[in-house]
Amino acid sequence: MADENQNNQDHSSSSFKEQVLRSLRGEDIGEGHSASSENRNQNLSHDLEAENTKEQSGLSDTPDNEQLYTKKTVTPNSYAESESVGSRRVTDSSTAKKQTVPSVTEEPAKDDASKRKQKRKREDRMVSRIVILVISVLVLVMLIFGFTFYRYVNAGLKPLDVKEKGYIQVHIPEGSSNKKIANILEESKVIKSGMVFNYYAKFNNLTDFQAGYYQISPSMTLDEIGATLREGGTAEPTQMADAKLTIPEGFDIEKIGDAIQKNTELKKEQFIELMKNEAFFNTMNQKYPDLLGSAASAEGVRYRLEGYLFPATYDYYKGIKLEDFVEQMIAKTNNVMQQYIPIIHAKGMTNQQVLSLASLVEKEGVKEEDRKKIAQVFFNRIAENMPLQSDISILYAIGEHKELVTYKDLEVDSPYNLYKNTGYGPGPFCSPSEQSINAVLNPEPNNYKYFVADISTGKVYFAETYEEHNELVEKYVNKEKSE
Repeated sequence: MADENQNNQDHSSSSFKEQVLRSLRGEDIGEGHSASSENRNQNLSHDLEAENTKEQSGLSDTPDNEQLYTKKTVTPNSYAESESVGSRRVTDSSTAKKQTVPSVTEEPAKDDASKRKQKRKREDRMVSRIVILVISVLVLVMLIFGFTFYRYVNAGLKPLDVKEKGYIQVHIPEGSSNKKIANILEESKVIKSGMVFNYYAKFNNLTDFQAGYYQISPSMTLDEIGATLREGGTAEPTQMADAKLTIPEGFDIEKIGDAIQKNTELKKEQFIELMKNEAFFNTMNQKYPDLLGSAASAEGVRYRLEGYLFPATYDYYKGIKLEDFVEQMIAKTNNVMQQYIPIIHAKGMTNQQVLSLASLVEKEGVKEEDRKKIAQVFFNRIAENMPLQSDISILYAIGEHKELVTYKDLEVDSPYNLYKNTGYGPGPFCSPSEQSINAVLNPEPNNYKYFVADISTGKVYFAETYEEHNELVEKYVNKEKSE
């Protein structure tokens, strides 16, 4: 069927072309046409014959051309018009092709520049955000590190275990550096951090640690450990102490008894009985006559050994006799006082007098310069036969520990009442420090006869007259009490 249709189309096309050729030859055209028309017809005939030849050779026109020939009757005039139109189409097509070529203008360039600028801004913002994020992270890390380091150092400065009463024997070899000593202490588990101890030693310029065997407790502070290492240890290992007893400066017999009961297996009651035991005192006096000679002849004393138990740290061993334990304290006082005995004799004083004044100075003043001035005030009053009028003596007389004394307290009937009695008093009121002993033996010269301490700050003010003293009392004591 397809072949038949194709043949019909070919035949129709051929018939149409033959008709056109015949019309061009004059078979269907009238005689009135001009010569020029004949020439055009001849040209058209020539073209059609060429077209026919082309078809026969297999080069056929496009379907559009076939439609053109089938739909329109071709005349010489129509062909001319067709040729003219075709020429215009070619021209228009050429022009259209030329117009499709884009011209270079400034608008696209501006758009590209704007896009690049926006891109750079986005990139800059991104970089800024990254930088801020990195800096924030670094600052946070530094803060966390600083806080952690602060806590580490602060913990290293504190005792390893404040509740531990036992002691650990530590050996410091000859020629050990501070760093090595710090490591030994940490490995012995008596401090938290060797690094912190090493920096502590450097900061405090501690370079005189001694070699030897030491008994150190995890409850000791770095200050206490440093002081122990500077004193020097033993050449050979020693028996480990079961506990340590520290007697602070200014403790009296009653408070020392409390400390003994708290830190050892010994009882305060037994200790107080021993302090009143004349036989024990006589035994100690025979061993340390240079120290206790004046105490033996003193009258009206409450405890003959008051002031003679030196404030320091002592080793306690289970099973030790109370008498032996107390003798350590007396022996320590004897060692300290030996260097001062020649000076005491040169001044015409006794150990009992020196220790009595030193115990008052210990309680009345805190700073060394104040203590030396206070000692001179006492000497000035003794020289004029004036009572020392120390509140410390009243508190000892009534057996109480409070901040202020009352007028009723001043009336207490006791040889220790130095408001009523002149002189040094029966004996010491507490165990004074070596600094207070030195202040009594080397006072700062002055003409003061009065002093008062600010109850808020503790600062001591001095006066030469009673009127000046009353003004100071009103300003620094009475006024502040009323407020």
